[in-house]
Amino acid sequence: MKKLLASGKTIEDAVRNGLAQLGIQEDRVNIKVLEQPSKGLFGLIGARDAKVELELLPDGVEEAIHFLQEIAGAMELAVSVERVDENDAVRINITGSDLGILIGRRGQTLDSLQYLVNIVANRHSNHRLRIVLDAEQFRERRRQTLEALSDRMAMKVIRTRKEVMLEPMTSQERKIIHARLQNNPRVKTFSQGDEPNRRIVIGFKD
Repeated sequence: MKKLLASGKTIEDAVRNGLAQLGIQEDRVNIKVLEQPSKGLFGLIGARDAKVELELLPDGVEEAIHFLQEIAGAMELAVSVERVDENDAVRINITGSDLGILIGRRGQTLDSLQYLVNIVANRHSNHRLRIVLDAEQFRERRRQTLEALSDRMAMKVIRTRKEVMLEPMTSQERKIIHARLQNNPRVKTFSQGDEPNRRIVIGFKD
């Protein structure tokens, strides 16, 4: 871990000087006092500044990004990784060529990677982190596809007045369907089955 020695007239000054050099907040470091300040004889002779050691704590998101880069390197993929801090999560966007292998069929590989990334991040964090992993805006494109599917199936249910059962989906994808149709006055949605084969059913609302 990175360590930095800093000094100041007081312990607080020394810590403040060290944090300024690192460009981080106090919750990102362990602080060890190496030397208390001394005014010396008559406040002049032998006066010593306070000395502290700041040890930089690992950042869970940075560790997760490093983990992703190692995976991409092992797969001989040239990728760029962008971190976006949001209100309730950290989004990590991967860009590059030939990322289909990282996305997998309907995003299954991407979901598995996201699960592993969250484990790595939280192992190196003293507070709960939620990371959303995306590649080439796959999740946004998938959301649009699911919303379009929701609209088509809702119209079919309204036309035939018969239930439609969709293919098995992840909980996140099911949430997209539920949210899309929750305000539709003519259809209702519910989930049926057990993971990983849990499905959404769209029914006619009498």
